[in-house]
Amino acid sequence: MTSIPETASAKELKEKGNEAFKKHDWPNAVELYSRAIEKDGSDASFYCNRAQVNIKLEAYGYAIADATKAIELDGSYVKAYWRRAIANTAILHSQEALKDFKTIVRKQPSNQEAKLRLSDCEKLVKRVNFFKAIEVPDPPSAFEGLDISAIEVEEGYDGMRLEKGMTQEFIDDMIQRFKNGKKIHRKYVFQIIEAVKNIVYDEPTMVEMEINKGTKLTVCGDTHGQFFDLLELFRLNGFPTAKHSYLFNGDFVDRGSWSTEIALLLYAYKWLNPQKFFLNRGNHETDDMNRVYGFEGECKAKYNEKTFKLFSESFSALPLATLIGKKYFVLHGGLFSDDKTTLDDVRKLNRHGQRQPGQAGLMMEMLWTDPQPQNGRGPSKRGVGLQFGPDVTKRFCENNGLEAVIRSHEVRMEGYDVEHNGKCITVFSAPKYCDSTENKGAYINIGPEYKLEYHKFDAVPHPDIKPMAYAQNPLMSMM
Repeated sequence: MTSIPETASAKELKEKGNEAFKKHDWPNAVELYSRAIEKDGSDASFYCNRAQVNIKLEAYGYAIADATKAIELDGSYVKAYWRRAIANTAILHSQEALKDFKTIVRKQPSNQEAKLRLSDCEKLVKRVNFFKAIEVPDPPSAFEGLDISAIEVEEGYDGMRLEKGMTQEFIDDMIQRFKNGKKIHRKYVFQIIEAVKNIVYDEPTMVEMEINKGTKLTVCGDTHGQFFDLLELFRLNGFPTAKHSYLFNGDFVDRGSWSTEIALLLYAYKWLNPQKFFLNRGNHETDDMNRVYGFEGECKAKYNEKTFKLFSESFSALPLATLIGKKYFVLHGGLFSDDKTTLDDVRKLNRHGQRQPGQAGLMMEMLWTDPQPQNGRGPSKRGVGLQFGPDVTKRFCENNGLEAVIRSHEVRMEGYDVEHNGKCITVFSAPKYCDSTENKGAYINIGPEYKLEYHKFDAVPHPDIKPMAYAQNPLMSMM
């Protein structure tokens, strides 16, 4: 039994955790709630509060475990069922979430909010089941039968015209239009997506590039639809040119409400300089995530359903990794479940035979895994994929002659993090992520000497449109 002084100390830590939570200081809040649990592991509220912070940190697997523990301690603790339902929704386990929403309504039959969320979850389950039912192994191309040349641009269209190839002038005009809340003509949207899909389809699964004398490469992490922060990054670090290459390491879209603007801008640069501008696929360049986290809804709201289908096909054509100077292996998620996996296995992976990453296998691991501080491998804090330790990273780098692995996929409060004795580097380029995390953004500059220069930057103001504004199910606003 926990002593009275220990209980009092635990409650004090919980209050400090609550204060950290109010300040959006998620890592400190987790630490304080964990210390409270160490002193008194019998209080369900400590686990429930930590579950909520883990939701904010996108550690949904941990959130589910904490909420489950809270329910074990107190089966009547309705808030814990809410937490578990939201976490399961976040990782697309809507059937599991549905069970908890039903429990909440059963325990609180007059709770109108719970009834609404139950209804939202039922709709989500039906939608998921619908897409599973109509899924075919080898669907026809979304470009089939699309005659882009036949689409007319109205005389009254006030933007710059795009002819057969991308120009810097068109990009400059497009950026200004996007800043002013305008769109580009759907004909140009289709042209850009088709051109880039064809370019990236012909690239290898792992692009291998060198940094030549007089040039530099900037590696960026997740941007997640935060268009105005991307422009700030370019303002600080320079816009892409033939001598200043960029590599965007996945998760261009979803969550932020300017995802189409970011995707079109990055694609336009890829079309303009295909050998100097690089794009890796992230776990959010996938259909199931786009349907839930806002990109599909944004495409439909700003353009049309066809736009999403074209983007979807182009996302499935994106490379999964980039090898920089035979020294740095860059991919969105992280390393593998098997130590025998090598760069040659990545080279041989036929990504065109598997458009979506699924729940297991090399592609899933490349898009979803995360580092952990302890050696070995462990279950994913997200509930999808796995975690890998410093020894795993060390062996992979030694076996493949690498200096380090560069990945993204996770918020880092300083924008970047160097872990695993310098062998695992995380870079995240969406500052003040989702308007609710007080993190900086970062990017990495690499010159011909292959030395890594880390730069941090702050978020800038944006028009008053909330993150997830285009998510098609109200449940997602609860993330």
